[in-house]
Amino acid sequence: MADKDRRIVIAGAGSIGCYAGGCLALANREVILLARPRIEAALRQGGLRVSDLQGRDRSIKPEALVVTVDPAAALPLADVILVTVKSGGATQDMADLIKAHARPDAVVISLQNGVDNADRLRAELAGRTVLAGMVPFNVVQSPDGELPLRVHRASDGTVMVEDGAAGLVGLLGVEGFAVEAHGDMKAVLWGKLLMNLNNALVALSGLPLATELADRRWRLILAGQIDEALRAMRASGIEPARIAGLPPALLPKVLRLPDWLFKLLARRLLAIDLQARSSMWDDLQRGRPTEIDDLQGAILQLAGKAGTPVPTVQRVTALVRAAEAERLGSPGLAPEQVVAPAGRRST
Repeated sequence: MADKDRRIVIAGAGSIGCYAGGCLALANREVILLARPRIEAALRQGGLRVSDLQGRDRSIKPEALVVTVDPAAALPLADVILVTVKSGGATQDMADLIKAHARPDAVVISLQNGVDNADRLRAELAGRTVLAGMVPFNVVQSPDGELPLRVHRASDGTVMVEDGAAGLVGLLGVEGFAVEAHGDMKAVLWGKLLMNLNNALVALSGLPLATELADRRWRLILAGQIDEALRAMRASGIEPARIAGLPPALLPKVLRLPDWLFKLLARRLLAIDLQARSSMWDDLQRGRPTEIDDLQGAILQLAGKAGTPVPTVQRVTALVRAAEAERLGSPGLAPEQVVAPAGRRST
């Protein structure tokens, strides 16, 4: 079988999964989307629209998509499985499904936030090829009811996949979805985690990502979180990779610059669609559990073992967990409410 004929199952076709699967299908790869009922219904009714920051805007008709809600129908057919479910319990659930239904020779790739999802999958899928991956960009999904379902890549970057299986870059690297192999995915995932610490601030503020990053008050909170994370990483012997064009140690300094200078020097960080928010914001809006335990929670766990203080990370974590419990969407906090003692929700 030629590399490009290998069948790819998107295990968890949400925003990232539909974007990856859409780009691959448009490049004539054999793709099966394993989705939740809401996504499946939308795709069957209206197809899929795939767009990006560079101006591409492409559509796939419903009849050209292979989509199912049944793991037993999709996973046995897979040569490659891209795991794009949320971190946490969803990773365990998908591992159980792969173990039950997928062929032992199928290559499993985690394209999830957080630093240990590939390890969780490996622990459950002994003897199988399980690789870590990293998606550096945001994908925005159209509102419920809009047809066709649209997934829009709202920032830029190249997907990284762990070395370990021949032909993957050629199979997965297609227009709109650039892929490179990397030999040190641990460093890449910890570097990405530093950037993902901002997801919670977007969720708490309710602001578009570009608006939030353009405000120094929010950047000071992000810089504080990154400082605390870097101290915990150094104490634990972890050296994060460069993700956003800057060495990780310089990120807090650049984030603390005045707004005018930050906008001048950090153009890559601000190359974001004006309406893009974070997946954590979307989770709060939909009343779903967030990935806070796999993002800020990973820093809390690391700092606990290393004995380094992380008060900013603790504060942000507590506020997100409170918003999760309230199930009222983003609390719309101001930066002062994040750094100060907890107060009432803004109105």
